[in-house]
Amino acid sequence: MNKKQKESSKTYLWIYGSIIAGLLIWSFFGTTSGPIKTSWDIVKNELVSSHSVEKVEVVNEKIANVYIKTSAIDSLAKMDQFKNIAHSSKEAQLYFRIGSLEVFQNDFKTAQEQYSEYIPLEFKDETNLLDGFFNMLPLLFLIGLTIYMMRRMSRGSGGGGGGNVFNVGKAKAQEFDKDAVDKITFKDVAGLSEVKIEIMEIVDFLKNPKKYSDLGGKIPKGALLIGPPGTGKTLLAKAVAGEADVPFLSMSGSDFVEMFVGVGASRVRDLFKQAKEKSPCIVFIDEIDAIGRARSKNGGYSSNDERENTLNQLLTEMDGFGTNSGVIILAATNRADILDKALTRAGRFDRQVNVELPNQEERKEILDVHIRRLKLGDDFESAFFAKQTPGFSGADIANVCNEAALMAARKNKTVVEKQDFLDAIDRIVGGLERKSKVITPKEKRTIAFHEAGHATVSWMLEHANPLIKVTIVPRGKSLGAAWYLPGERQITTYEQLMHEMAATLGGRAAEEIVFGEISTGALSDLEKVTKQSYSMIAYYGMGKETSNLSFYNSTGTDSFTKPYSELTAQKIDIESKELIDISYKSALDIIRSNQKQFTVLAELLIEKEVVFAEDLERIFGKKDATASQEVEISQEEKQENIVAE
Repeated sequence: MNKKQKESSKTYLWIYGSIIAGLLIWSFFGTTSGPIKTSWDIVKNELVSSHSVEKVEVVNEKIANVYIKTSAIDSLAKMDQFKNIAHSSKEAQLYFRIGSLEVFQNDFKTAQEQYSEYIPLEFKDETNLLDGFFNMLPLLFLIGLTIYMMRRMSRGSGGGGGGNVFNVGKAKAQEFDKDAVDKITFKDVAGLSEVKIEIMEIVDFLKNPKKYSDLGGKIPKGALLIGPPGTGKTLLAKAVAGEADVPFLSMSGSDFVEMFVGVGASRVRDLFKQAKEKSPCIVFIDEIDAIGRARSKNGGYSSNDERENTLNQLLTEMDGFGTNSGVIILAATNRADILDKALTRAGRFDRQVNVELPNQEERKEILDVHIRRLKLGDDFESAFFAKQTPGFSGADIANVCNEAALMAARKNKTVVEKQDFLDAIDRIVGGLERKSKVITPKEKRTIAFHEAGHATVSWMLEHANPLIKVTIVPRGKSLGAAWYLPGERQITTYEQLMHEMAATLGGRAAEEIVFGEISTGALSDLEKVTKQSYSMIAYYGMGKETSNLSFYNSTGTDSFTKPYSELTAQKIDIESKELIDISYKSALDIIRSNQKQFTVLAELLIEKEVVFAEDLERIFGKKDATASQEVEISQEEKQENIVAE
């Protein structure tokens, strides 16, 4: 609903409210000088007997209005019960309700005979508009409620424009105003320099089409933005809307899906109809995987044909017999592997733009954008924090900046300092600090030696990730944690993977050496190394008997059968266990050969609860700087950047 529609609806509400309020006020206060209520017994015994009644008028066979003679009004006004009696002879002064009309007529006749007084008895039918209105109030309420629900349903399910239930098949695309003051442009999108070049070319074509058409070039019909969540796909689309001097229509993939049959396809048709009318125009569909999933090959067993009908209509509109000249489709998804192949082919989405997680330099640019609105201390360095946030997406960095500002406000600071950012990163990665969690001295000692084992092995191995700090303060679900700083690299060698596994198993090895028994604290460590060892054998082809074989399914589709035999499965199990055993033995050897320094580190952890890289350098010596630059972890580990038990 636009601004004018909202103002119009508010105006109608004021009008309806004023009418109802006026009727209520009139009904309660507009008839204060009417007839006084009494009873037939009083009228009969006090007024008929004294010959004071001029006539009686029966209205609608329910109410009897009593007209008093002018000569008797003054004497009645002296009585307390009739002191407010009306003095006009044209109006009834008293009234009373009657039960049975036949009984009243007989009683009235008897009273006349008893007091020898003839009183005219008249009958009258009246229609009270106010009573009729209040009698119809329930019906009016039901009608109004029905209209309101129909309008809400039409708005909530694509009721563009008309606001009634018959517009349920209309597309409710949001049109961005190119003249808006707070619009987003490419200047507000940090990093993603290569991606912006691809997208800016589309915008430039719409602004200067002759430059391309003179050379025989054709504008791409569509561009598909693919990447992990939080990398800025939707933000790029908003920047296109801000930069382009053409209409920009935006819809979410879920807006097409509806419980009514045929609504999705109808909305697709209506969306492209609007776009053609506004040509040249850009259409953006966010989360297109909601309607673009691969169609089922078993049509008879499809659980939702409506979704497939919507996709079929979208395919037809994007590249069917009809022409869509001047209409460009942008779409975003983080699940490109499940999209239908007919949707991603050239001619529909001519370009597939990968929006990856930002590197260190891009993280610095993103950080500089988000700190514009913050009051920073003198000790803040964006380059330093870009190094501290490997694997963070743009959304994660924005969350860090906001969390740092909240932490500074809770501490009543006037500026956001460096430590606030460090605490914000720790909280986002590891969870909220829980110093109040009850831990026995024995458990604390076990946790300290466990974390010291991680730190010792990772520090001594060349290719293990450089350690930032170790803590035994509980965070989130973990009782202790070790923070590492992975480097920026694209491939990982066999030796690097083995070193990482040994560092992960350092905690379990430390427990066995020091206490002679193991605990459940290594659950997440064991889960991590198990997945990594199986990946090395089954995916990366690093086994002996299964070398150069990969059973990774890049299509993302589920298979009912394993792509290898039971014999191969046994070999994968055996070789995966061998890799874990080798890494575990390496961790045991390193801790035993450095047991003195390892014990010093554990005791320091028990005392201070938090140990930094400077403390490890003082205890073990300096870690090889070249190795630190080479260290990196896999894409899945980048998301966590923490080993927590």
